[in-house]
Amino acid sequence: MDPSQAVREGLLPLLPRLRRLARALAGQATDADDLVQMVLERALTRAAQWRPDATLDKWVFAIARNAWRDELRARNRSQRLFAEEEAGATTADAASAPAQKLELAAALAALPPDHREVVALVLVEGLSYSEAADLLQVPVGTVTSRLARARATLQAHLGKDA
Repeated sequence: MDPSQAVREGLLPLLPRLRRLARALAGQATDADDLVQMVLERALTRAAQWRPDATLDKWVFAIARNAWRDELRARNRSQRLFAEEEAGATTADAASAPAQKLELAAALAALPPDHREVVALVLVEGLSYSEAADLLQVPVGTVTSRLARARATLQAHLGKDA
């Protein structure tokens, strides 16, 4: 099978996982939606670069991670933000969501981006420490320490004992 066709066919089943990862990285639904769109566009236009011996999910997750980092760098350079959510939608979402979910989302958003990445990959997507390290191109010890610091920060933010 042609790699481009395999990528096209493999993206649809990956959408829920990609959406979860994007939400964990970006912290806001609108930014996550924009990130997913960016990732899908990049994956489709660069489908010929995917190697069939590599797993598609890790390749797509790497695209997501790199796209988000590119966006953060662009924001830092130009102080440009994605459009704010409508005030009414934010209020309606907050009123309908459980308090714990909102607290957790705020705690995740407060994490540094490199800690949020590790939490998203290991705790949300269930990758092993070595898989996350390969994807992030860092040693396994770095993943372990970032995850430990992220957990400690989350526990402190949520008011729970470590």
